[in-house]
Amino acid sequence: MAKGLALPSSLRARFRHGCALMAIVLLAEAVLGRGSSAAASCDLFQGRWVADTSYPMYDAASCPFVPDVFDCRRNGRPDSTYLKLRWSPAGCRLPSFDGLDFLRKWRGKTVMFVGDSLSMNQWASLACMLHAAAPDPARVSFSKGDPVSSVRFEDYDLSVVLYFSRFLVDVAEEDGGRVLKLDSMQAASSWLGAHLLVFNTWHWWTYRGASQVWDYMQEGNRTYRDMDRLAAFTKGLSTWASWVDANVDTALTRVVYQGVSPSHYMSKEQETDGAAPASGGCFQQTRPLQVATDGDEAAFPEQVVVRGMIASMSTPVSLLDVTALSQLRIDAHPSVYGGPGRDGMDCTHWCIAGLPDAWNHILYAMLLDQR
Repeated sequence: MAKGLALPSSLRARFRHGCALMAIVLLAEAVLGRGSSAAASCDLFQGRWVADTSYPMYDAASCPFVPDVFDCRRNGRPDSTYLKLRWSPAGCRLPSFDGLDFLRKWRGKTVMFVGDSLSMNQWASLACMLHAAAPDPARVSFSKGDPVSSVRFEDYDLSVVLYFSRFLVDVAEEDGGRVLKLDSMQAASSWLGAHLLVFNTWHWWTYRGASQVWDYMQEGNRTYRDMDRLAAFTKGLSTWASWVDANVDTALTRVVYQGVSPSHYMSKEQETDGAAPASGGCFQQTRPLQVATDGDEAAFPEQVVVRGMIASMSTPVSLLDVTALSQLRIDAHPSVYGGPGRDGMDCTHWCIAGLPDAWNHILYAMLLDQR
């Protein structure tokens, strides 16, 4: 795994204090333009979706870890074409996913996903992929809780854990209300000791109105009613980067950032309200927007922040850059098939089995390359 780009100490200090959004943007642009021989020969995130009748890699109905809201087939989705697509990089061959190999190589270890419900999407997908690969009869234990859920493959002493955290930084209940603390990560000690950490945060930073889960933001001794959300995200992610650099033992732990998972609502208002009307957006979409990336996709501002922050770190962090390949898959969301109690339409999360399996397939390839 390659080291992040080294920065002058003055610029590094500015990152750490969360007041260098423009510097992050400029750094990310430099990193994106620079490229590398490895990326040039094999970019796992540029490619096409190809039909594959051997897919899906598992039957969600046989996997006990799928949250109800992600089990689209059980919730009545009638089509199945979205299950029969495999991601194929343009410049290289993606090695076949070997769940038994994963179980053996990660024997005695802990794989932990830390983040919001998009992390839950990927966690449940990997647990199902490994469950399908484990020899019968598989001894597996499953515990579901808040904030920690875990699937343990007893025969391999391997735990696949979800630590649910919307922002990575803290939200605290105080006398004045709920406070989003941009420079505090009290829960982070629970993440130490994992052998693979896969982080994610973004979507909850944009929410407003009834979906917003904080009343104030705080940084140091300053309290804010609100601020530019991209700036707030940058400050929070800077706190995460500082924590990783100060606390993660790279001899024990590999660190991955999941990247920004795209939504497919018709308007930003629908996304931030958390539900869309049962029409438009991803409703009744049964084919990808297109089958291939074109290599010229413009990066979202939040992607630029993530890339710049990772480049600023002294700890090696791999980016699972899922945005462009997922942007094509308007067909892969639950839409109205989110199950009982789900209002409106879900164009944020992904059906399981489905798109998150490709994320984990690429993650497996990245881990093979790093061993």
